[in-house]
Amino acid sequence: MKSLKFKLVEIFLFLSLYYACIPAEEKIQKAKRTYIVHVDKSNMPETFTDHALWYDTSLKSVSDSASVLYRYEHVVHGYSTMLTTEEAAALGEQPGILSVLPEVIYELHTTRTPEFLGLGKSTTLFPTSDSMGEVIVGVLDTGVWPELKSFDDSGLGPVPSRWKGECQVGKNFSASSCNRKLIGAKFFSKGYEVAFGPIDETMESRSPRDDDGHGTHTATTAAGSVVPSANLLGYASGTARGMASHARVAVYKVCWLGGCFGSDIVAAMDAAVADGVDVLSMSIGGGLSEYYSDTVAIGAFTAAANGIFVSCSAGNGGPIPSSLSNVAPWITTVGAGTLDRDFPASITLGNSELHSGVTLYNGKQLSDSMVPLVYGGNVSNSSGGALCMAGSLIPEKVARKIVVCDRGGSARVQKGVVVKDAGGIGMILTNTDTFGEELVADAHLLPSAAVGQKTGDAIKKYISSTRNPTAKIGPGTTKLGVQPSPVVAAFSSRGPNPVTPAILKPDIIAPGVNILAGWTAAVGPTGLQSDPRHVNFNIISGTSMSCPHVSGLAAIVKAAHPEWSPAAIKSALMTTAYTAYKTGQKIEDVATGGPATPFDYGAGHADPVAALDPGLVYDATIDDYLGFLCALNYTPNQIKSTTHRDFTCQTSKKYTLGDFNYPSFSVPLETASGRRGGADSSSIIKYTRTLTNVGAPATYKVSLHSQTQAVKMSVEPEILSFKAQYEKKSYTVTFKTSSMPSGTTSFARLEWSDGKHIVGSPIAFSWT
Repeated sequence: MKSLKFKLVEIFLFLSLYYACIPAEEKIQKAKRTYIVHVDKSNMPETFTDHALWYDTSLKSVSDSASVLYRYEHVVHGYSTMLTTEEAAALGEQPGILSVLPEVIYELHTTRTPEFLGLGKSTTLFPTSDSMGEVIVGVLDTGVWPELKSFDDSGLGPVPSRWKGECQVGKNFSASSCNRKLIGAKFFSKGYEVAFGPIDETMESRSPRDDDGHGTHTATTAAGSVVPSANLLGYASGTARGMASHARVAVYKVCWLGGCFGSDIVAAMDAAVADGVDVLSMSIGGGLSEYYSDTVAIGAFTAAANGIFVSCSAGNGGPIPSSLSNVAPWITTVGAGTLDRDFPASITLGNSELHSGVTLYNGKQLSDSMVPLVYGGNVSNSSGGALCMAGSLIPEKVARKIVVCDRGGSARVQKGVVVKDAGGIGMILTNTDTFGEELVADAHLLPSAAVGQKTGDAIKKYISSTRNPTAKIGPGTTKLGVQPSPVVAAFSSRGPNPVTPAILKPDIIAPGVNILAGWTAAVGPTGLQSDPRHVNFNIISGTSMSCPHVSGLAAIVKAAHPEWSPAAIKSALMTTAYTAYKTGQKIEDVATGGPATPFDYGAGHADPVAALDPGLVYDATIDDYLGFLCALNYTPNQIKSTTHRDFTCQTSKKYTLGDFNYPSFSVPLETASGRRGGADSSSIIKYTRTLTNVGAPATYKVSLHSQTQAVKMSVEPEILSFKAQYEKKSYTVTFKTSSMPSGTTSFARLEWSDGKHIVGSPIAFSWT
């Protein structure tokens, strides 16, 4: 079985060559793509008595050959089908059709963490095993490898009686693959197969079975059972457990070798809502669009309206600003940070300089003697030599040498294979300025170590200044207690929010670098076809890994407080998150080496113990979300496309994004060159929020902390007294702002405290 990320390139090359050979006339006939058709279910034409008949008839009226792929009943109302552009436009003009959206192909956003997060502590706040067993975590990903001990159901009671899901049988997946831990598994491939043809079962499993590893990793991170003596090739040894180790798991396979297709994703979300999941974890992302044309946002809205907490990965586009995905306010958007664990390996140069890198290689080590050292860019006949791209290295100049390769352009582990195939015996992988000092460990197939940009520059300087440079790479080890930790990962996508700047995203960060969790037996730890190793656990990185951490933490909070809404759970996680180390220093950004900001970490790093007792929460109802859409000036049709609710914004009511009851604040401002005039211009902006008391009666006082003199802040009232649980109190923040140059950003923090709890909210200012 080939890994998704490596097989994708081959598939697209094949399709490019295939379509290039099709005659022009045939191309026109075949110019169809998948569309997701959203219908106004309540306005079915009177000539029909059955929705299925309406769908079929409306479809046949624009296309003789089209057929329905999926019918959607829960997260959206409608169906998916293959149409030409002209047919889609004609269908969109029919009565009762809200929108006809082209399918988006999404991509994956690719243990020490329970202890690092404080879950090893003994506290009466944690829910019991029985209550935890009532929570069901749904995971949309590449499937599952059910034989792992991480899905052992020992000690678990009966499956919750409200569960309506099933264990879908496939060629290599039987009903007995599920148990009281893995209570459901389904696969969704119609969108994929209509684009690529029938699944080749010699290449991938047409069943819920995971051929890639990503889905097994995310599912076991969120809610894997406790497994003693877990490790990857001897690294990170210890007891592995998911965040919510007693919760149930339901897996929905939507990602294949060709990607994750929107029509399949919507079908899986539809099934998950009907099945009865409590948490929906989605480590996938695609393009950005308005919420009424974002299928994941649309599906997530209905899930949230049904009481389901939805968490999604922020994306791996960092450190570029505004690189986020999954930014709808009813989705919890998760960025990535590091753990206090590393896998160091020493690098000794011929001039006796000693450097440190990271590795997960555990094969035969190099001899203790020095080995000739070369830079890939100097031993190549192509421009890809510095990156050690396939076929770029000259074997005669690489044989029996350690090769220095720059990170980027191809998979890190693939570079090692290129070096090995050219006759090299070791690799040093060096970061460029894009990745800075971020170190990501990999289970390479030859002795290797990854180093940061500064070390990489020093090694390359040594090579260029020495006639016969040499080096040796030492064995890797596992090191705990690494400080500072966490730091924001360089790859973690950043704000500001590119869709709605007035909503601060990401929401939170969680561990996402070098994470140990369960793995498939279909591929080795590198995912390469040439990797013959089989492991039960793997260590990988990405916001794909941080997302299921938060999914599992949400499951814990849900078990402790089953009556809380998804918005209340999200608020508890955000307002108790921390933004500084115990020393008082701000969390660092590994991309810059300086302090991170709320555009990097949102509300901060998750603290699950504190989240179980947040004191106050910023709750949000369906009406709040509808008001949010009104503040965006959405039309009734756009609101219905997003929410599947008939709602018209009141002309007599003023809707503002600043009054949307979100746990964080984002204040977009105009610069001096804007329409408000000169450098002395100022404005007054007011945001109102409502807090709900979820603890004992208490009196809270507000405090403000700001980095800028350009904004003066005040809060009214400054004291909130709560006399009963679930009592609500509102307050207003006034921002008196001065103009700043375009592109300026600054940050502040608002905290309410009763002496026991701190209910914190980040504030981001940006001038454009």
